[in-house]
Amino acid sequence: MIDLFNQPRPELGNQFEDDALLRSYLRRMLPAELLDTVRPSLFEMGALAGGELYRMQLAEREIEPVLTQWDAWGERIDRVTTTPLWQRGERLAAEYGLVAEAYEQGYGRFSRTVQFALVYLFHPSSDFVTCPLAMTDGAARTLLRSGNQALIERALPHLTSRDPAHFWISGQWMTESTGGSEVGRSQTVAVQEDGGWRLYGRKWFTSAVTSQLALALARPLGNPPGGRGLALFYLELHGQDGKLNHIHVNRLKDKLGTRKLPTAELALEGTPALPVSGLDNGVRNIIPMLHLTRAWNSVTAVSTMRRGLALAEDYARRRVAFGAPLSEQPLHRDTLAGVQAETAAAFLLTFTLVDLLGREEAGELVEGEEALLRLLTSIVKLATGRQAVAAASEVLELFGGAGYVEDTGLPLLLRDSQVFPIWEGTTNVLALDALRALLADGTGLWLLRERVEDITRSVSDPRLVTAAQTAESAVAAAAAWLERNAGSGEGLEAGARRFAMTLGRAFGLALLAEHADWALREEDDGRYINAAVRFAQMGVDLIFSE
Repeated sequence: MIDLFNQPRPELGNQFEDDALLRSYLRRMLPAELLDTVRPSLFEMGALAGGELYRMQLAEREIEPVLTQWDAWGERIDRVTTTPLWQRGERLAAEYGLVAEAYEQGYGRFSRTVQFALVYLFHPSSDFVTCPLAMTDGAARTLLRSGNQALIERALPHLTSRDPAHFWISGQWMTESTGGSEVGRSQTVAVQEDGGWRLYGRKWFTSAVTSQLALALARPLGNPPGGRGLALFYLELHGQDGKLNHIHVNRLKDKLGTRKLPTAELALEGTPALPVSGLDNGVRNIIPMLHLTRAWNSVTAVSTMRRGLALAEDYARRRVAFGAPLSEQPLHRDTLAGVQAETAAAFLLTFTLVDLLGREEAGELVEGEEALLRLLTSIVKLATGRQAVAAASEVLELFGGAGYVEDTGLPLLLRDSQVFPIWEGTTNVLALDALRALLADGTGLWLLRERVEDITRSVSDPRLVTAAQTAESAVAAAAAWLERNAGSGEGLEAGARRFAMTLGRAFGLALLAEHADWALREEDDGRYINAAVRFAQMGVDLIFSE
C-alpha cells in the first residue's frame, strides 16, 4: 500500500506573541507602565485572532450573509442575516472597545495607538466586521465635531459603548450610481414633510446595512447642484415597530471579496432624517469621517499583509521539498524577505499616522503637524492599499498550488486585499487629493522632508545611513518634481500617482531605518536592518524609476 504524502497546513499561534514588530514598536512608543496595563488585552486578542476566530473563519468559509425580502405571508421585511463569526465579532468589538478606546481617552495621546493595535490583531480573523466599525468610529468623530448636541447625546453613548446590547453600528451612505468619487452628483433629495426631513433616492453601495444608524448625503430640495448643495443627515434605520424605516434593501452586492460583509443597494422612500450641521456643505461636514475611515483602511491593509506573512512563514517551516524545509532554501527565504520588508515599512508608516491622529485628538500636535496629518492620511492609505494587494499575491505564490485552492482559505487574502486600494478613495483619487492639499499649503511636505532628514542624521549603522539617504533623495526628488510641475496642469495630474507613491514608500523606508536603529540599540535585534536594506532596493523613487 502506498503511503500517500499530504502537504502540511499552516497554523497560527497567538498573533500578539508571534508579531515581533508589533511588540517591538509598542515597547518603543508606549510608556512601560502603560504597556504593562494593555498587554493582557493585546495577548487575549492575539489568542482569539490566531485561535477561535481563525478556526471559525475557516469553518464558515462557504457561509455568506442572506437577504430575506419577504416573509411567509407576503409582507416585505428585508432582513439581512449575517454569519456566526460576524455576530461574534461585533460582540467582541464592543467588549474590547475597538471604537470606545479612542473616546474614553484613558491613555491620552496613546489611546489611538492602543485602539489600533487591537484592531490590527482583530481584523484578519473578523471577516471585515472592521468595515462598519470604521464607519462607527467615523460617525462618532463627525457628530462630536458637528457640535449638534442633541445628536451627540442620542447617538454617542451607543457608538462608544462596551456593552454589546447597547452598542450601535453606523453606516456611511455616500455612494450612488453616479459613482463613489464624484459625490457632488448625488441624486438623493431631502424634502420637508410634516415638519421634518425625509430622504428619497438610491444608495448604490452601503456596507453597513445591518447598522442601527447612518450618516447620509442628500440634497435639500431647491439647493444648487454640486457638493456644496448637499447636506449631511442623520438617520436611524428602524422605527419604533422594529421595521426598516421607509428603506428597502434591493439586493446584496455580489463582490469579488469581502463577501461576508453585507453590502447592499438601498432605496430610501421617505426615510426620516435630521440635519447634522446645516443644510449645505455636506461633503465638507463628512470629511472627519472620511479621514478616520482612511486610517482604518490603512491599519486593516497592513494587518492583512501581516496575516499572509504569518501563514507563509509557518508553512515555510513545515513544508519539505527537495529534501529540505522551504525556510532553509535560499530563493524561498529571499522571496519571504521581500514580503517581510514591505510589511514592516507599511506597518511603521501606518502607525506613524495613528500616532499623529492620537496626538491631534489629545491636543498635542505642534505647529504645522495638522498639515502633515492631512497629507499622510491620503499618502498612507494609497501606499498601503497597493502594498497589500502585491503582498497577498506574493503570499499565494509562496504556497504554490495550495494558494490557488479555495478550501485552504488562502485565496481570500488576495480577494479581500483588492478592496483596500478602492474603498475610501482609489489610488488616483487620493493622489490628486494629496496634490491639492500640497498646492494649497506645502507645510506637510516640508515637515515630512524634515523628518526624513532628521532620521538620516540620527541613525548610526552605515547600512541604515545608506537606506535613510535613499529615502531622503527620493523625497527631495518628489519635492523638486512638484516645484517644476506646479503650473503644468495635465503633466501635474498625470504624475500625481507616482509622486504620492514615492512619498509613501520613501517615508516608510525612513521610518523602517529609524526603528531598525532603535531595535539594534535597545533590543540587540538586527533583523530590521536587513528589512530596511531590502526595502531600499525594491523601488522607492517611482518618479524616475518609471
